Amino acid sequence: MGAKNNRCTLTVLERLNTWFDAAERVSVAASGGVDSTTLAIMAHRRLGTGCKVFHSVSPAVPPVASERLAEIAKREGWLYEVVNTGEFDDPEYLANPVNRCFFCKKNLYGTLAPLADGVLLSGTNLDDLSDYRPGLQAADRYAVRHPYVEVGVDKTGVRALASALGFEDLSELPAAPCLSSRVETGIPVEPKALRLIDAVERHIAEMMDTDIVRFRVRRETLIVELDEPSLERMEKERRAVLGAEIEDMAYAAGFDLPISFAVYRRGSAFIQRDGK
Repeated sequence: MGAKNNRCTLTVLERLNTWFDAAERVSVAASGGVDSTTLAIMAHRRLGTGCKVFHSVSPAVPPVASERLAEIAKREGWLYEVVNTGEFDDPEYLANPVNRCFFCKKNLYGTLAPLADGVLLSGTNLDDLSDYRPGLQAADRYAVRHPYVEVGVDKTGVRALASALGFEDLSELPAAPCLSSRVETGIPVEPKALRLIDAVERHIAEMMDTDIVRFRVRRETLIVELDEPSLERMEKERRAVLGAEIEDMAYAAGFDLPISFAVYRRGSAFIQRDGK
C-alpha cells in the first residue's frame, strides 16, 4: 500500500512539474501553511530563478507561519519578498462581513499582481472548492491560477507531496486559517484581538498535547474550542484554572468577557446571512 501511494505521489509531482514547465515563470503567494508552502518548494525546485515567492505579513498571519516560511526560504534559496498587502487599511475587510475573505484576497492579489513575474499562483486545492471561498472570486479578478486544482490534488495529496519533498514536519501541520477567521462575522477585526487569539492558542498548545485549538471571539463570550478527546480529558479543576489564566490574558488585552469551552467546530465563528 505504501509503495502504491508513493507511486501516486510521484505521478502527481510529475504532473505538477509539467505544469510548471508550461508556465515557465511563476510567482507564488505563500501564507506559511502546508498548501502554499509546498507549492512554493516544488515550483522553485523546478524553475529555480523562474520562481518568486511572496509572503504577506499582517496581524492576521500567525508569527510562527512567517517564521517557518522565512526559514524554508533561506534553506531552499528562494527569491523571496515579504510584503504588506494592506487589508488592515481596508474598511471593508475590517468590518468583517460574511465575505471578508474576498476583501483579504483582493488586497493580496491586487498588491502582488503588479509585482509578479509570470503567472501568479495560489495553494488552493480540490478540497477548498467544496467550502465557501469568496477569495476565489478575487483570484479570478487577477487571473490567479491554482495548480493543485488544475492537476487534481486534494489536501491529502498535498501532505503526501510535502513528505515526499523531505518536509515531514510541514506535511503534518494542522490546518491553520488566518487569525481573523476566529472573530465572529460582523464583529470588526482588530489587531489587538488577533494578538490575543494567537497568544491564547499558543499558550494552550504548549500546555496540551493537541493539534486542534481555536480561540473564538464572539459577541457575548470568548470560546476555547478543543478536539473532543482533549476536552473530555480536561478535569474540571484544570479547566477552571486555564479559564482564569485566559480571562486574565483577555482582560489585559481589553476584553472583559466570560470564557467558555466547547468542542471544536470548523468555521463556528462564521455566521451566514440567515444567522446559522
